[in-house]
Amino acid sequence: MKKTLSVVLALAMVASMAFAGGSKEKAVEVYFLNFKPEIADVYEEVVAPAFAKENPGYTLKVVTAASGGYETTLKSEQAKNNPPVIFQTNGPVGLSNSKDEAANLDNTSFYQLLGDKSMALKLDGHVAAIPYAVEGYGIIYNDAIIRAYCKLPGAVIKSADDIRSFETLKAVAADIQANADKLGIKGAFASTSMSAGNQWRWQTHAVDLPLYYEFKGGDTTTGLAALAADEISFKYSENFKNLMDLYTTYSTTPKTLLGSKSVDDSMAEFALGQCAFVQNGNWAAAQIMGVPGNKVAAADIKFLPIYIGAAGEENQGLCVGTENYLCINKKASAEAQKGADVFLTWLFSSATGKKIVSEQLLFITPFNSFAENELPADPLSQQVAIWMTKPGVTSVEWTFNGIPSEEWKNQFGDAMLQYFEGKASWADVDALAKDVWKSERAIAK
Repeated sequence: MKKTLSVVLALAMVASMAFAGGSKEKAVEVYFLNFKPEIADVYEEVVAPAFAKENPGYTLKVVTAASGGYETTLKSEQAKNNPPVIFQTNGPVGLSNSKDEAANLDNTSFYQLLGDKSMALKLDGHVAAIPYAVEGYGIIYNDAIIRAYCKLPGAVIKSADDIRSFETLKAVAADIQANADKLGIKGAFASTSMSAGNQWRWQTHAVDLPLYYEFKGGDTTTGLAALAADEISFKYSENFKNLMDLYTTYSTTPKTLLGSKSVDDSMAEFALGQCAFVQNGNWAAAQIMGVPGNKVAAADIKFLPIYIGAAGEENQGLCVGTENYLCINKKASAEAQKGADVFLTWLFSSATGKKIVSEQLLFITPFNSFAENELPADPLSQQVAIWMTKPGVTSVEWTFNGIPSEEWKNQFGDAMLQYFEGKASWADVDALAKDVWKSERAIAK
């Protein structure tokens, strides 16, 4: 009897404690589907715990999509009972694909932080996507290698400042390749990464140049002009071919092996001092400096524009813009939507959040909450700022925002790989680019 009574009393106490615990308010989960694998660790290990500590009642769940697979992951996650409340879109095309999920952000605290309100994307007259980072990309170079090259007899240039055209860039790359052993490197350019999910530097970023020059000079931005175009002439196709031939001829890796190379491989080659050039954006600074055994000093990590031989390119700057917009999912719970606004406002306006953004996420933000001394200190972000303010230099617009679909990019990238491997002609690549653009635009309509 005593034993039975003791057991009953013990169970009653456990039940009472469980009931009391269950009555406490449960923290609201803010589910963020991250686009950038290279900074996933910062979100998970630094941002999430800091947010929860300073915002009792909320937790941050971060899921990161695989490189090149964000759209597929987003569609899958949006169909679940607990969808991401914060998701990313890459511009007008991406937003149109998520128009049924994107909430009205007009009255959010997050939107009020945006310095230039015209940068936001709208649906039906209401703010639906807010940019969180302005980025720039071009050809990153190791100035220590360039300085060493310039000391060689017969060097084509005296400094990197002399590279102002495709013609000069090609001459320098060819000469560096010829003197690779003397310079202690494997090639002028890092590997052109063509493995699955790693083609975005070419089928999105590099192809921006021929698209920009094709649509330049109209009454609207080149991105909107491309978005409205049912067809492209691919007028600068040959220029683009020359650029890709440059990257793959004067390289650390033979063309036939590019299908196995990743972006990580390319950035490691640069970080370890195996090449002079690599195409990428300011976001690559953390990746370069984080490579074990990195041999490139921060002061030697610099940018050149991507030249393709177009008229007037001597006054061309870096490719500057954004495809980094954040949306809040209106199909998530009201509590989660409120939490999303709390989190994004905290990240981009609190002292803790801004420090993480500047020093670890390394974003160049468009928000009025950041003072000049709170901008990222990494070398490539500083280079973007320098190039954006150079007298007589015009930044290249992100025209690739008008590409009709991810399918166009993927088919175009695969066709380029076939060309590199000698399995297709450039005429095949050119024809595919025009044909698939036309068919994908028709599907979108």
